[in-house]
Amino acid sequence: MRSVVVYSGGLDSTVLLAHLLAEGRETHAFTVNYGQRHAREIESAKAVCAHYGVPHRVADLRALQEVFGSNSLTNSAVDVAEGHYTEETMKTTVVPNRNMILLAVAAARAIALKADTLAYAAHGGDHAIYPDCRPEFADAMDRAIAIADWHKVRLERPLVSWTKADIVKRGAGLGVPFALTWSCYKGGDTHCGRCGTCIERREAFHVAGIPDPTVYADDAPPVATLAANGWTL
Repeated sequence: MRSVVVYSGGLDSTVLLAHLLAEGRETHAFTVNYGQRHAREIESAKAVCAHYGVPHRVADLRALQEVFGSNSLTNSAVDVAEGHYTEETMKTTVVPNRNMILLAVAAARAIALKADTLAYAAHGGDHAIYPDCRPEFADAMDRAIAIADWHKVRLERPLVSWTKADIVKRGAGLGVPFALTWSCYKGGDTHCGRCGTCIERREAFHVAGIPDPTVYADDAPPVATLAANGWTL
């Protein structure tokens, strides 16, 4: 079976990549540069794909940056919120219609490669937060992609029922090179350890009971402090 993975270089999509490879699939990684705040995650995507020897394509859609408006992922004028996510701080990280755009472009690649499936890493922890990670969104996209071309591609979400901690456990079992992956929204040489996605990453390793190989900034709060303030997972 041939599959294309919508691949960001982050923890979730890397475990998804490794998961499909472990099933013996011919797997291709597809990354989109949509004008993200930093290119650090794309560098990680390239490093992980080199590690696995996986074909990797990066699509340059940076011209879309100006249409996304005010959000902290594509607009450097908007501060990246720190601390545990709340409903309001999560909204500042939403890139309008991002997953529909990524899936549409990745579907074109999957069709061109005559792939059987297109996979993305929406998971159990995302559904209540991001509208474009909800099952009804993915089901609608699956139907649309299936009729977009004579060659039928199925959209799949193998991690859909998993928590972030479940993803870390699966990745550890597969020997995923977690240190090569990137989550931090701020970029830089090390993870800040303070933004919402860094805290989610740290929580996931802690809850999973897996050592976290990530290098965090010197001023990042200790894991014990985060735990004392209550995990969000």
